[in-house]
Amino acid sequence: MATFQYVARNTRGEEVAGVLQADSSAAAVRALDDKKLFPVSVKEKAEAAAARKGGRVKLREVGTMYGQLADLLKAGVPVLRCLDTLQRAGANPRMAHLMRQTREAIAGGESLAEALARSPEVFPSLHVAMVRAGEKGGFLEDVLANLSGFIERQDELAGKVRGALIYPLILCLLGVAVMLFALIGMVPKFKPMFKDIPLPLPSRMLFLASDIVTEHWPMTLGVGLLVGLFLWSMLRSEAGRDAWDRWQFKIPVVGFALQMTCVTRFCRILGTMLANGVAILPALAIAKDAAGARILARTIAQAAESVRAGQTLAQPLREGGMFPAEVIEMIAVAEESNQLEKVLVEIANTVERRTNRKIDDVVKLIEPLVLIVIASAIMFMAVGLLYPIFTMSSTMR
Repeated sequence: MATFQYVARNTRGEEVAGVLQADSSAAAVRALDDKKLFPVSVKEKAEAAAARKGGRVKLREVGTMYGQLADLLKAGVPVLRCLDTLQRAGANPRMAHLMRQTREAIAGGESLAEALARSPEVFPSLHVAMVRAGEKGGFLEDVLANLSGFIERQDELAGKVRGALIYPLILCLLGVAVMLFALIGMVPKFKPMFKDIPLPLPSRMLFLASDIVTEHWPMTLGVGLLVGLFLWSMLRSEAGRDAWDRWQFKIPVVGFALQMTCVTRFCRILGTMLANGVAILPALAIAKDAAGARILARTIAQAAESVRAGQTLAQPLREGGMFPAEVIEMIAVAEESNQLEKVLVEIANTVERRTNRKIDDVVKLIEPLVLIVIASAIMFMAVGLLYPIFTMSSTMR
């Protein structure tokens, strides 16, 4: 419940002020009417309004909320009472306000998914789609528990990556600082010495970079801004977002991890819905939105049309090119044995374990790769400056 400050007049026309607890401003007005007070103004208390406007909700806090809500629902607690409990227990004022706002929306007749969709900055469309699937399929507790585990693993992975990147990031910053210092303060002093001798390619490239940094930096900055604006406008268009989706899945190792994460999400949602009695066509429509990738969503939509026409699910998924061959074979065998819902969940678990191992290997490789890149840049600079000096020494001899 929210806390409201009010100013009202009693039956004698005297002005009174105070605070009261209510679910909404309309409920606060009704409470004043019951007390035979005529409201002049009813405002939410300052700290509650501040909680609504400001404050950041961390991803970890969202995952914890999903897990707590799943536990309460599994214990048989009604959803409105669950949200009341989460609101009172919320250490983050912003999250407490969101729980109250969600409760008011559900009390007004909205579903949990619709209520969460009111705050897309905290509850992304993927979460809303998964919650909607759980509400329609009757397995909301399982979806919330899966979301909590997924966010926990995502946050753990992000923390692991951040920890692994601290030392390489320091090295990168130090390397960039050294390179800029050399290009601005050292390389221009060597240029007059080599003006009468033929320069090798590394030296010419080094002097060109120095000229760009020292003499043409306004033009370089302008070109960079134009390129950034162009990319930003492209990513806001349908064609640009499609191109970005295709490109990110082609990044070595990282693209594979992103692709397998989307496949895992689709298989888990579809398998859970089928296991809870949802028909395959509605299940595919919901799992398509929960997949998290536009290219994969189009492949799933084509598969749904194939199933609607009486064909198999595996063949259009194979033609889409987003699913590994072994996953397609497992889905095909599951369709023939009529165990699709069971096999899909097993696929999700297996692919998730493999993807996590792959990501762990990538994180371990980041530091040596950064060291190699920095060492290569310094070596290139050294060769660009020292090779002409050795050439001059040989000529003089």
